[in-house]
Amino acid sequence: MPRIPLVAEADMTAEQRRVYDAMIGGQRKSAPVGPLAVAMHRPALAEAMSALGLVLRFNSSFEPRLREFTILLTGRYWDCQFEWASHEGEARKAGLSDASIETLRAGGSVFAAADEQAIHDYGMELLARHFASDATYRQVQALFGTAGAVELTGLIGYYAMIALMLNAAEFEVPVGLVPPLSTTQQRR
Repeated sequence: MPRIPLVAEADMTAEQRRVYDAMIGGQRKSAPVGPLAVAMHRPALAEAMSALGLVLRFNSSFEPRLREFTILLTGRYWDCQFEWASHEGEARKAGLSDASIETLRAGGSVFAAADEQAIHDYGMELLARHFASDATYRQVQALFGTAGAVELTGLIGYYAMIALMLNAAEFEVPVGLVPPLSTTQQRR
């Protein structure tokens, strides 16, 4: 059960209803779940998060394997059970190897694919050190171009925000699922 009550459809304000209806009728074609359900307390935030998520997740220049790798990397860094549970299956469907998924789950740092290794190194430097070294940035830029480096940074930042939103609300995995991650951080 989340730490905060989710906005019930019957109790929505006019602004919440407008954002909710836009999500159902738009590209998402679903009611807000997870972080968007949490953000519905501030409908303008939910709307902005949804729009950014559509760009980064559904209109990405990154192939799905690398996009899902980045999402799992970020979710693992933040120990976000819901984010991981929501994307592990998507990562498999996108062609991410079981070895890469298990390495990410275990907090490992060595990957067979050069593109995954570059994303891992860049993401971990940004998340843990708050900066990326020149060498690491140049590697990402050489592989994905300047626009790709910008998008990758946005993808990491967006899913960090999602993880923090979910963790702050103590949003757990859906009922019936076992939390997929051992946590590395102490709670409270």
